[in-house]
Amino acid sequence: MKELEMLRYVDHTLLKAVASWEDIKQLCEEALEFQTASVCIPPSYVGRIKKEYGDRLTICTVIGFPLGYNTKETKAFECKQALEDGASEIDMVINLTDVKNGEYKKIEEEIALLKQITGDKILKVIIETCYLTKEEKIAMCHAVTNANADFIKTSTGFGTNGATLEDVALFKEHIGPAVRIKAAGGVRSLEDLRAFIEAGCSRIGTSSAVNLVRGLKAESY
Repeated sequence: MKELEMLRYVDHTLLKAVASWEDIKQLCEEALEFQTASVCIPPSYVGRIKKEYGDRLTICTVIGFPLGYNTKETKAFECKQALEDGASEIDMVINLTDVKNGEYKKIEEEIALLKQITGDKILKVIIETCYLTKEEKIAMCHAVTNANADFIKTSTGFGTNGATLEDVALFKEHIGPAVRIKAAGGVRSLEDLRAFIEAGCSRIGTSSAVNLVRGLKAESY
């Protein structure tokens, strides 16, 4: 797979707390130029991007981000607002305290609620693998599958570690056939990008890929 083709798997991401509108616009222009799968941006920018770019961009945003311990009612409100503002993909963070308390059914119900709200839009579920045991990761694979979410996602990029190929392999073994995989956090080279795609990821969340491919193109001239 060529480098430009790999960018079609990328959610071109900028989630820094201090991201300015100029930063966000640059991200959007890069996404258009390189035809990334989406832009993944803070909820506060969704409406402005939709107004500026219309349907030229697929807008992804985050809910309960980055810690996940908001109430399900708060996440539901956030999700509805994001969709009304123009998002078509939602990346939600599960409540990790529920995982540690073994309340897996509660997590499943929360995911199912947000999937009910998103409807035919895409819901990705961030389980933040760096904080979970193998058994907890497997339980989250089942929760995501049972709640009919579209993706299981490794990480926020704000935790102590990001995506690993080992976790992707574990996901593939335990998710249902309708669930896809998104890797995020620590995908910083073209080799990383290729490896995660080849491992079975349908999406990659990264802020680095476009600049890497742009640099490669410049070197070829």
